[in-house]
Amino acid sequence: MKIRELVFFNVFLMVPALSYGACSVANLTRCLDSVCAINIGANPAARCQYCGSASAGEPTKSTAMKTVSAGTSAKYTISDKELKKAPTDPGERYVWGTEQCLKKVSGCTPDDVEENYDKLIEQSCTAAGISNEMANLAKKANEKKSQNSCSTEITTCLVDTKRCNADYSNCESDANFDKYFAECGVLSTGCEDFLAAIKTDLTSARDTSIANADKLLENIIASYKSAREQKLASAQTACKNSKAKNDCIERVCTSNMRNKCAVGFDYEKTVAEQLCKFYDIACERLK
Repeated sequence: MKIRELVFFNVFLMVPALSYGACSVANLTRCLDSVCAINIGANPAARCQYCGSASAGEPTKSTAMKTVSAGTSAKYTISDKELKKAPTDPGERYVWGTEQCLKKVSGCTPDDVEENYDKLIEQSCTAAGISNEMANLAKKANEKKSQNSCSTEITTCLVDTKRCNADYSNCESDANFDKYFAECGVLSTGCEDFLAAIKTDLTSARDTSIANADKLLENIIASYKSAREQKLASAQTACKNSKAKNDCIERVCTSNMRNKCAVGFDYEKTVAEQLCKFYDIACERLK
């Protein structure tokens, strides 16, 4: 987290008489911890929650402030009484704490806060992210779901293209189906009581889908075979008595010959016969 320009501006306005001697980073950290690290021992996310980001969640309410400054001089910590004036918004509390601690710890500047304390807040925000994730997982694990919602959730997971696929083509084997179902069962927290029933239903759905796919493929093959046989029968009929060739000659004469192969123009008919001769070859092969 980079210190905001607002922090520098506020600090220099409100603390005009800063001393620029050597800064004790240890004392500066103790002071800022007394504002931002309340109950840090039990809550690693404290610095982030108090002085980092509101998205890290509400800090745990505690009176552990005294343990933060235990064994240190009160000269370098903010007292409980002073803390009552501290803002609750993390950003505002960070600015306020910086102002207070630069008054208490001589020789330090906002740069010292940025260089030394910001990284501690960032580490705490990382911990806050992990804490929130764990809290959400625990909450999900404790949620009570209906069998219908569990069935929908697990089915959606199972038919993903990375698992069984929508047509269950990747789960024809029981081994694959069992593996992916177990994976989805683990991901669907709160559904443990319904897993056996859901697996029975989905196994049936898988079997039906695969059976229907096989039937569909058989139907497609049969339709192509039927169409092929019909075309063959039609071609064989057309070859009887040279019907197909004669029809071809008639079309060529009508459409392509100037005199329509009329009597006296035998050469036109000869050309038409040569153009349609391929029917003789084709019909010979169909015999």
